[in-house]
Amino acid sequence: MTSPISKSVTQGNFYVSSECDHVLNCVLGSCIAACLYDETQTIGGMAHFLLPCSNDRDGKESTKYGAYSMELLINEIMQRGGDKSRLKAKIFGGSQVTKGFSTVGEQNIDFIRAFLLHEGIQIVSENLGGKRARQVRFWPTTGRAQMMLLPNAIFDQPSKTKLMSTGRNEITLF
Repeated sequence: MTSPISKSVTQGNFYVSSECDHVLNCVLGSCIAACLYDETQTIGGMAHFLLPCSNDRDGKESTKYGAYSMELLINEIMQRGGDKSRLKAKIFGGSQVTKGFSTVGEQNIDFIRAFLLHEGIQIVSENLGGKRARQVRFWPTTGRAQMMLLPNAIFDQPSKTKLMSTGRNEITLF
């Protein structure tokens, strides 16, 4: 058995893989990590976006915006053989990690839920909101996910966590 190959998905980027030894990872504050996968075709990916969408024309085609990043993620999965009708989602992030910071985390949460609903993509697990950063690991070929809440110097209290699980599509807390 080979060691997993870790791929960091940084802010404003996305990554798609059909390699069984790839594990995608990121650290989130107010950002969102949207992990999509097609179990039948054993392919998936992660988008890590900062803001829901742009208010100016110059920024609308930037992967730091969820609207553009999610379209690119879905299209790349489909180009590599995934079927949009079979895609499932696990979503993370949207914290308010800094006192007095804007409500961008809440805006990101509202966006990703509405986007996935509009696209007909089922959310099988989520861990959103709260006041703590998260570390996420995602295996794109199986949909397996791990998430850990990180200590925060400003806020050190539990996240308002909502975990949903259906069958083997669980999130493992580590």
